[in-house]
This record gives sequence, C-alpha cells and structure tokens, in this order.
Amino acid sequence: MAVWIEELTEANLPGAPRWGGESRGCGWCLYWQEPDTREVTEGEALARKRAWLRRVRGEWGGCGKILYQDGEPIGYAQYAPARFLPAAATYPAGPVSGDAVLLACLFIAAPDRRRRGLGSLLLSAVTGELRGRGIAAVETFARRGSPDNPSGPIELYLAHGFRVIREDPEFPLLRLELASR
Repeated sequence: MAVWIEELTEANLPGAPRWGGESRGCGWCLYWQEPDTREVTEGEALARKRAWLRRVRGEWGGCGKILYQDGEPIGYAQYAPARFLPAAATYPAGPVSGDAVLLACLFIAAPDRRRRGLGSLLLSAVTGELRGRGIAAVETFARRGSPDNPSGPIELYLAHGFRVIREDPEFPLLRLELASR
C-alpha cells in the first residue's frame, strides 16, 4: 500500500477527493471562501477555487495538501490565515487568533479508510510544514460527534496536542502551538 502527500496546486485541484457519491468534492468546495455558493455550476466553482488557490499561494504560500493511497486521492487538507477564509468569522467560537493559521479542512473522504492513521499522517504533514515556515500556531474549528465532516473530528486533534481555547457545542476552536515563544 503506497501512501504519499502532495502540495495542493491548480493542476491537482480537480482530482481532489470526492465523498458520499457527490459529484463535487474538495476541489470545488468554496464553503470557507464564499459560504453561499449553492447556485454555482461545477465549472464556476472550480474556476473560483483555482483563483483562490492562486491568490493565497501568491500572497502567502502553500495552503493545502492531498493525500493519496495507491494512486487514489483520499485525503484533503486546506489551511491559510483567516483573512483568506471569511466563513471563519461566522463560527460562534471564533475569531481565529491573529498569530494562527486556520486549518479549515482535514478530511479522509472514504469512511472505510478512516481510523487507520491517514488523518494523523496528513495532520503531521500540515503542522510540520507550518512549523518549518515559522508559524506560531494552528487553530481549527473541530467537529464534535461526527467524523463525516470535512473539519475533522475533535478526537483527532486532541490526540495530537491541540487544546480547546473556546468552547462550542458543535464546533469548538482548538489550538496547537507550533513555535516556542
């Protein structure tokens, strides 16, 4: 079983994981960038997501990863400073701290591939990159009670040293310090 992780790029974005029989997947999802996109066609969504990716990579740097297993894209992570992810402002446990990067998504799409260490591998790749870039901390709105949410389950983050900094019944804000002060 070969597993590897690639930096998210405009070229591999259309091949990002899909889930639950959906025609769209992570490569078309604009939830964090443009929360109300119900009427957007697949082509428009992909073009907008590519434009967002180009902007963030140009202004800030790498902002996502795709995890592959045996050549199939099965995991996705997306992260950036909160200014690039305006939906973060709508979460009751917010706002994201000014010194932190928001890990908006960390998702293993196929339920039968979860709980095998792949989410941990993807999380370690993200935190390792951010630590190497000198980022002080990463924060996320982890999901309570549902592993089927692209935010990722709270249990995963707690097992990797994140701590709850603001409570919420559904999406508490968690933080992991990356750089020593």
